[in-house]
Amino acid sequence: MTALKQYTRLESLGLWRADGQAQRREVAVCFGDATLIIRDTANRPLTHWSLPAIERLNPNEVPALFAPDDSGDETLEIDDELMIEAIEKVRKALSKRRPKPGRLRGAGLSFSIAAVLALGVLWLPSALRTHTLSAVSQASRASIGATLLGHVQRLTGSVCRSPRGIQALERLKDRALGADSDIRVLIVPEGIATTLALPGGIILMNRALVEDYEDPGVPTGFLIAAELARQSDDPLGHLMKTSGIQATFQLLTTGDMSSATLRDYAEIAVTDKAPPISTDSLIKAFGEAEVSTKPFAFALDITGERTLDLIEADPVDPAQAPLILSDGDWVALQGICGN
Repeated sequence: MTALKQYTRLESLGLWRADGQAQRREVAVCFGDATLIIRDTANRPLTHWSLPAIERLNPNEVPALFAPDDSGDETLEIDDELMIEAIEKVRKALSKRRPKPGRLRGAGLSFSIAAVLALGVLWLPSALRTHTLSAVSQASRASIGATLLGHVQRLTGSVCRSPRGIQALERLKDRALGADSDIRVLIVPEGIATTLALPGGIILMNRALVEDYEDPGVPTGFLIAAELARQSDDPLGHLMKTSGIQATFQLLTTGDMSSATLRDYAEIAVTDKAPPISTDSLIKAFGEAEVSTKPFAFALDITGERTLDLIEADPVDPAQAPLILSDGDWVALQGICGN
C-alpha cells in the first residue's frame, strides 16, 4: 500500500477504550502493513485495526477520535498531529480507490477488461473469477473483508475484545500459524460452527472453541485447519462464486462489491462448511507447527472413530510438544468474551 511507505516507522501515544463501559488507557499506536497496531505500555499488542475500515468520529476536531468500524464502541483518541495526518492521508487514499459510478480505474484496467471481453471470459465464470483474483489489490481485499465483517457481526454478535484475551489470542495465532503470519484472528460469540475465513486475511472463531474445551490444542488445531482451508479455497474466490458473475464483474471494474452483495453473502457464509482438507495435509501442517493432532481429532469426533488416522499418525508427542499457551494466557483467552 503506497500510502503507508513514508509512515512505516511512525508511532505515537493515544488513549484507547475497548468498549463503551471501559476506562480509557494510554497506549502506543503504530502502523503495520495494513493495520493500525495498538500496544500497551509494556509493548504488548492489545488489538489491530484494519486501516481500510477505520472511521473518524469527529472530523476536523483535535484530539481526533477514531474507531475500527462505524459502531463507535471501541475508540482511540490521538492528539499527535503527524499521526492524525498520516491516518487521514491513508483514509483518503483508500477512499479514492472505492467505486465511482460510471468510471473505470484507468487505462490499464480498461485494456485488461477489453482483453477479457475479447477472449470471451464473460461467458466463462470460472476464468473470470481467476482473472479477477489476480487483479484485485490487497487494499481492496482488506476493504471488502472489513465491510463483510461488519455484516457478519450482525449474525454472530460483536467481536470479543477483552484486552488480556486479545493478547492471548495473538499468542495462540503466532503459535499456530507462525509469528510472521499476517492473518487476523477474531473470536465471535455465536453464529458459526467453528471457524470462518473472510477476504483480507481474517479468520473468525466461535467462542465455544476456547470455552468448551480444557486444552488450548483444540482452538490451535481448528486455526491450523482454517488456514489450510483458506489457502486451498481463497475466501474472495468463494465470495465471487457465490455472488455471481455480475458481482464479480463489478469487483473487476471498480475494486469493490456493493454492501447489499456482501450483506447477502454474510448470511450464506456463516452456515457454509469449510472445504475438506486431506488428512496428509493436516498432519504435515500440525507437524510443522509442532502441535499434536489428538486434541483436534477428538474435538471433531469424541469417539475418535472418524478421526482415527489423525490420532494414530500424530506427528508430535503431546508430552514433548512445545507449550501452546501458559495457564494465565489460556484462562485469559477463555474469558475473552466476558460473562
